[in-house]
Amino acid sequence: MTNDTPNKTSPNRISYETDGHICLIGLNRADKRNAFDSHMIRQLSEALGRYEADSELRCALIFAHGDHFTAGLDLMELQDKLDKGVFAFDSAQIDPWGISGKLRTKPVVVAVQGTCFTAGIELMLNSDVVVASEDCNFAQMEVQRGIMPFGGATVRFVNAAGWQKAMPYLMTGKPFDAATADKLGLVSEVVPKGEQYTRAYQLATEISKAAPLGVQALLASALDGARNGADSALGNIHSFLPPLFHSEDAKEGVMSMVERREAQFKGR
Repeated sequence: MTNDTPNKTSPNRISYETDGHICLIGLNRADKRNAFDSHMIRQLSEALGRYEADSELRCALIFAHGDHFTAGLDLMELQDKLDKGVFAFDSAQIDPWGISGKLRTKPVVVAVQGTCFTAGIELMLNSDVVVASEDCNFAQMEVQRGIMPFGGATVRFVNAAGWQKAMPYLMTGKPFDAATADKLGLVSEVVPKGEQYTRAYQLATEISKAAPLGVQALLASALDGARNGADSALGNIHSFLPPLFHSEDAKEGVMSMVERREAQFKGR
């Protein structure tokens, strides 16, 4: 396992470690309930960019230090930056919320606990697997602050829960618990308090053991459907097949089945 030393010239808002093929990205502002300020937003984007660029890493796990996932946006710090590009990402940068910038190609698992408000929900909704502790409390409360959700909830929350189920929470900002998030389709599963990281790490490990080229291809197809509709995704499915069929991993997959052993995929 490797661990980066904090940069003393900049507030250390994000922790970054690697463990085999897994990238561990931690929200690291526990004294402020991990509220996102401009430093944290930038550092999370940079961490996801490093994960994306490292060919040895196959799955990322985003988690939170402390008792809470995030209180959302630090509006006091961000109030004079919201219209100055703090959420603008160019074609070389990963937007943690998937609104602009470079689209990620690798899977992301998220473990949430305690408070998970606004941008935290939207970060979840832009991930692939979400494990929530039973003590979670959620709220998409932007309308109570005079603004609107702008990290994807107006689309992804609605798609996940359905219009009639989503709108009462989006239009009022009222809180809801982990069981409700599960019913709304916002999380993959709910686990006992304190077990969210262990379960999320287990899932990230399982994903990292699968054929990485296959995982990335299916993720690309699923994102194509989410962004461009079913017809586009279905029309593009066969384009992924030739490089997969001719990959070393495909041959390894067959041989491991014949030899009744666990496959050792190389991402080639």
